[in-house]
Amino acid sequence: KHSAPVAEWLALFLLFQILAGDDGWALVVQAEVRAMEGYPVVLPCSFSHPLHSHHASLQVSWRRGHGADSTLVFHCVSRSGAEGCEAALHQDQRYRLEGNPREHDLSLRINGATLQDSGRYYCQVEIQGKEHSDKMGTRVRVEAPPKILSVTLEGSSDSGYSAVCRVQGSPLPDVQWLNPEVLLQGSGAAALTEGPHYRTEGRLRDVQPHAHYTCAATNPLGRDQATLYFLQPVPICAGGVEPLTLLLSLTLGSKVVLLLGAGLWMVSRGAVQRPRWCRWR
Repeated sequence: KHSAPVAEWLALFLLFQILAGDDGWALVVQAEVRAMEGYPVVLPCSFSHPLHSHHASLQVSWRRGHGADSTLVFHCVSRSGAEGCEAALHQDQRYRLEGNPREHDLSLRINGATLQDSGRYYCQVEIQGKEHSDKMGTRVRVEAPPKILSVTLEGSSDSGYSAVCRVQGSPLPDVQWLNPEVLLQGSGAAALTEGPHYRTEGRLRDVQPHAHYTCAATNPLGRDQATLYFLQPVPICAGGVEPLTLLLSLTLGSKVVLLLGAGLWMVSRGAVQRPRWCRWR
């Protein structure tokens, strides 16, 4: 009559023993957590331990990465008889404990998640000199719509010019070049050989003067684009007169890049930036 409940209890007990191990530890985390750039994210972590009591002091740690290359991102101490968990002041204030260690909850909150926060995190608790760490970790995926970081022109009149569009986003954006709305051949994105996994670039070769090219970056979360105008180099900038003044007045407020030989003008979200002016002969 009571065989079914006993069997269920025995199964749960055996599962607990597998999770906890021979020493009675049990630490449960979530395998993966996804977040949006700019929004908070919580990494769940809970534990049980035969030595734990409300009168014992404990320490909580969270690390990004495993082994010698890991980075301590959060550490706090919950002292006997005190409320909460006291964190070190020098730590990044975006990190804080979401859970209550006295209730066996070590969950970590990251405010204003960034693409740089992506990675694998491990929680750890220490009670009465004995510590236990999560071995599997929680993978954090921070996602963001595409953002064009720069559009530049490389090369010379002798070797030919190439336009390069550098982009970031997650999932990794697809980068294409259009002229003006027609897809150009050889304009696909290529992953950067160095740098973060959420950045890529699209390179367009054989760029010709007296034309404009649009870099379009897309992923499932959105789209960003910037237009490059390539003008024929000016022979001489006589008298300090800068021949692009009129063009700039027509493009303020839009996201464009004006290229004049080796001279670069960028207009992005209404802000004009001018590098060193080159004198052509």
